[in-house]
Amino acid sequence: MIDPETVDRIYAAANIVDIVGDYVTLRRKGVNYVACCPFHNEKTPSFVVSPAKGLYKCFGCGKGGNAVTFLMEHESLTYPEALKMVAKRYGIEVHEKELSEEEVRRNDDRESMFALNGWAAEYFANYLHHEAEGMNVGMSYFRRTRGLTDATIRKFGLGFCPAKGDRMSQDALAAGYKREFLLSTGLSLVSERDGALYDRFRDRVIFPVHNISGRIVAFGGRTLRTDKAVAKYQNSPESEIYSKKRELYGLYFAKKAIQQLNFAILVEGYLDVISMHQAGIENVVSSSGTSLTTEQIRLLGRFTKNITVIYDGDPAGIHASLRGIDMILKEGMNVRVVLLPEPEDPDSFARAHTSDEVQEYIRANEQDFLAFKARLLLKDAEGDPIRKAALIGDMVQSIAQIPDAIQRSVFIKECARIMDIDEQILISEVARKRLTSSGDRETDEFLRRQTVQRQRETAQHEVEYVRHVEAGSSFEALEREIVKYLLKFGHCSFDFKEGREMVPCNVAEVIFGELSDDNITFRNPVYAKIMATYRAQWEQTGPGVEVPVRLFLNHVDPEVCNTAVDILTADDNYVASELWRRKEVHVESEAEMLAVGVPKAVTLYKSKVIDSLIKELNARLADDTLSDAGLEEVLRRLDGYNRVKVQIARKLQRLIL
Repeated sequence: MIDPETVDRIYAAANIVDIVGDYVTLRRKGVNYVACCPFHNEKTPSFVVSPAKGLYKCFGCGKGGNAVTFLMEHESLTYPEALKMVAKRYGIEVHEKELSEEEVRRNDDRESMFALNGWAAEYFANYLHHEAEGMNVGMSYFRRTRGLTDATIRKFGLGFCPAKGDRMSQDALAAGYKREFLLSTGLSLVSERDGALYDRFRDRVIFPVHNISGRIVAFGGRTLRTDKAVAKYQNSPESEIYSKKRELYGLYFAKKAIQQLNFAILVEGYLDVISMHQAGIENVVSSSGTSLTTEQIRLLGRFTKNITVIYDGDPAGIHASLRGIDMILKEGMNVRVVLLPEPEDPDSFARAHTSDEVQEYIRANEQDFLAFKARLLLKDAEGDPIRKAALIGDMVQSIAQIPDAIQRSVFIKECARIMDIDEQILISEVARKRLTSSGDRETDEFLRRQTVQRQRETAQHEVEYVRHVEAGSSFEALEREIVKYLLKFGHCSFDFKEGREMVPCNVAEVIFGELSDDNITFRNPVYAKIMATYRAQWEQTGPGVEVPVRLFLNHVDPEVCNTAVDILTADDNYVASELWRRKEVHVESEAEMLAVGVPKAVTLYKSKVIDSLIKELNARLADDTLSDAGLEEVLRRLDGYNRVKVQIARKLQRLIL
């Protein structure tokens, strides 16, 4: 466990804009920053980062937290792992207390795999630069055959794995790395003959694969042999730290350029990316030779909504372009396509041209997907009605993937013009395709938006909300309401009318006093932790002193942090107040609202607790095995609770009046 002093230093150093900005493109809006949420697919930004408060909140999917919980959610890290990641970024030395066996095992497994991959990358690079075999075979290939400079080779960490079948594995074992992690990372394989380890990437040039934060999660190895029986590429298998469908090769090196230029170039292989970068075109990524996946598109979508696909000019490259276009469109991205002249690929084209020439070629030859398909396929369909109909169907299929109705309409018009077909027919076909492919999802989305709109239109003031709570809200809703008053207004005061006198009250004092008198604790463990954290600080400082929100936003329990963010960023009162002001209805001040809301919320909660206790005792009365003494005790307690219930009912009546 990391000691509290170090945790405080980490939180103090963490700049949430810098950390979140590594994963999404943030745009300043007033004192905050906005972006499309990295945790769900959206077109309109609803993800807000507040540098002043040190928190983020998505008003679409509801996720929220601080810099550390963002990394936990995004990178699937534990709390200590995320803290260490932030600490490493800001050069903070981490001191840990003894962890449990489970924590040690979980932390060590992932960190051991990352550490081994880091060692292996350095090992392969050193072998390439300093060993005779690496220099004669690997370096010769990179420099002479591929035209890469030493600077480019070092930038991407390229390397070479020895041809001797088990040399890397034996060197790793000798360096203290465990067999289990050599196997789990896929760096080593097991011989069926004798169970010995041998190198997966033996006699291959090596391409390390970095994740979005720069850690090495996998490797790709290319053979230089001409033997067709040997696979040209070997890639790391899926592991605890690597999922190929979620990684884009080169994104770590390209993300800043993508953000600056607001578009990404998508190519096919490792060397396509590397050669383009060397040519000065740095907003380039690759699907690493695998089929493009939805996860990869969404990952890219965090940095830009504009993708230009460049594939080889041969038929295989063309068909690869067609397969990926519909997937990109379906994610709401804008896609353009560039075909290179045969027999060029991005690697060879970048090596044969200057940076300006490559950029000019892209600008001059990129087409939207509709023009690309039409130009590509119309020649084959010319004079053949059946093939033309098939082409139209293919174009309709692509248009139907576009989630935005306005964009669909524009492309339908353009398709009707290009193909010389009635626009209404295309509209019907697109609608039919969308209905077939999406089922009720669009209806669900429409209803969801309508519900949100109705909620906004019928928003009520805080007092009305309390009346709704009174009508039969759950324990959890009441607990949340009390916690909300505590977090937002715990230090505030209000005048409460007791008989004919006005009694000055403090919000936190009223809440803790009322609940403590009856030994009431919250059922929801997260709300209970918030109450306990607040009370501990409140008892030190006394009433009227504001308890810092950082105690909750930086809480060791991520659930406390997330809940606090939800409550602190909720803006229900603003919407309601605006509605009532437009209707020229008096909107209560904060003090007026607290004078009604706080006592009533606490009293309602106590009423709920009493009702629950009475219900439990009534259930015991039905127990035939209850002894006479037990029966007498139950009746005595019931009598006491019923008297309290009458008192609470009278108090509620006064509050209502």
